[in-house]
Amino acid sequence: MALLPVSEALERLLEGAAPSQSESVALIDAAGRVLAEPLMALRTQPPFNASAMDGYAARAADVASVPARLSVIGMAPAGRGFAGTVGEKQAVRIFTGAPLPAGADTIVIQENVRDLGGGSIEVTASTVEGRNIRRLGLDFSKGDVLLEKGRLLDPVALSLAASANHPQVSVVKRPLVAIIATGDELLPPGSDLGPDQIISSNAYGVAAAARSVGARALDLGIAADRKEAIAALVKRAIDAGADVIVTLGGASVGDHDLIHDVLTGEGMTLDFWKVAMRPGKPLMFGRLGDIRCIGLPGNPVASLVCTQLFLKPLLAQLGGRAYRQDMRQARLGAAMPANDLRQDYVRAVVKEEAGTLKATPFGIQDSSMLRVLADANGLIVREPFAPPAATGAACSVLMLR
Repeated sequence: MALLPVSEALERLLEGAAPSQSESVALIDAAGRVLAEPLMALRTQPPFNASAMDGYAARAADVASVPARLSVIGMAPAGRGFAGTVGEKQAVRIFTGAPLPAGADTIVIQENVRDLGGGSIEVTASTVEGRNIRRLGLDFSKGDVLLEKGRLLDPVALSLAASANHPQVSVVKRPLVAIIATGDELLPPGSDLGPDQIISSNAYGVAAAARSVGARALDLGIAADRKEAIAALVKRAIDAGADVIVTLGGASVGDHDLIHDVLTGEGMTLDFWKVAMRPGKPLMFGRLGDIRCIGLPGNPVASLVCTQLFLKPLLAQLGGRAYRQDMRQARLGAAMPANDLRQDYVRAVVKEEAGTLKATPFGIQDSSMLRVLADANGLIVREPFAPPAATGAACSVLMLR
């Protein structure tokens, strides 16, 4: 099977990916979720003409000329309006958020009032009709569409939904990715390692990346290099309702690379296997019914680079989220040799100098070196067959943080 260009691989992997289910969740638990349908106002806000300030509700005609003497006939605290009517030369003590009493058409702020005692006040600054009043429906009216389908529920959106009287909202169900590591040499962190064993690290980065785009992650652990062991974990992923199955390692071409055989044995239709990229060439993708299966390389850096390029966009799309890679233009901080037929993702440190981004590649780019990836904050993207590039040459950078 020929090497597939990165852009075509991504297009095929994302084809048809869309939210399939929704669920209703309590508003308090909806932070970071995506609306599955438009959210409409269940009430009008404000539900009445309300005072925007602490002061006195009065008639504008009575306070057009100052000083003006008024009789205070009652009080209107928030949540308990004044039941009477404000007449000529009368006022009601009112507080922010309280309903405007009948007969009143302006609010005189308390700073412009002097208490004369005996239930009388003197207004010292004139106030026009409508001043300091929040009109009925100023913010929104019942039936208004307040938030569109697909809106990410951030703090402002959640507060708006609450003010519209929604105790719960319909949101896109978060996609579930099941993660299966493979290899007799792997043990979980904290293990006592034998002379030929290493720590299994990829699953932690993949799970974190999945959660960063709103997906759920199910780590099914490590399968030994036996078909039955791998098949058992694949069965658990299917039973758990996984939308995506991610395997780590075992998707290359060695005698112990059994992922392809197990998944096709379960009914997977292979879409592609091997992408023209470095690191990450042995990436595999197929479909097992409605489940998307991604075989990531076993090398840690290759696994995480493929996660950034392929898995995160897929999970975001399945979860109803927009996703765009953070691509920027920079200048090379060191010369680079000509590239071969694969698209290269070179770990680099990206810094701003004199208003320009400078991307300096690390000297060693071995795909097992996680520390270099941790120290990098960007990947220099070099197209296939790119010629040698001198220090200061323009380059494209995928920012990682």
